Amino acid sequence: MKSTKPVAELPGHACRVARLNYHPSGRFLGTACFDHSWRLWDLQKSVEVLHQEGHSGPVYSIAFHKDGSLLATGGLDSYCRVWDLRTGRAVLFLEGHLKSVLSCDFAPDGYHLGTGSEDNSCKIWDLRQHKSIYTIPAHNNMVTYCKFAGTPYNSMLLTASYDGTAKVWSHKGWMPLKSLTGHDNKVMCVDCSWNKKYIVTASYDRTFKLWTNKSIS
Repeated sequence: MKSTKPVAELPGHACRVARLNYHPSGRFLGTACFDHSWRLWDLQKSVEVLHQEGHSGPVYSIAFHKDGSLLATGGLDSYCRVWDLRTGRAVLFLEGHLKSVLSCDFAPDGYHLGTGSEDNSCKIWDLRQHKSIYTIPAHNNMVTYCKFAGTPYNSMLLTASYDGTAKVWSHKGWMPLKSLTGHDNKVMCVDCSWNKKYIVTASYDRTFKLWTNKSIS
């Protein structure tokens, strides 16, 4: 970076912005907000191109489908919605969690969606069947983050939780592969390198940890 000054400001949301995510094209940015809405921004023109409402509570998580045509939002109203970016309309209403949906992510295969919730579970949804096909009793406390990693033919699911752990699950089958312990407080986020060689976790204990493939095999 040649400068530390912001290249653009995107005003519009009325209150706290919870999460953001880049569109696969790199041109657009999605933001989820406590004003019960989400927005899509054109980064080349620094303008808002979509502003959608539909949740009855704050929108806490946002994720793009790998081909860029769909967007998922998770809300503190306990629901997940899937939106068609070509029309801006909600095409799926996913109901099943008992408490807030804190995270959502599309699987590399394109037809599975994972949601992590304050009800301690992670649900797997089949977009073709429009329903939940599996509920993973993932943690002993709220699931703060869920993330798919890998390719359509070789992928896994990662979850992070207030119980101080992150876990690795098989996709498909949803069997536990490894529990990553070592943090002294809530684990708020988890991610994986593109080649699945490294996993990184961030925690309330003011540390992040880097795990190698040997740690999870």
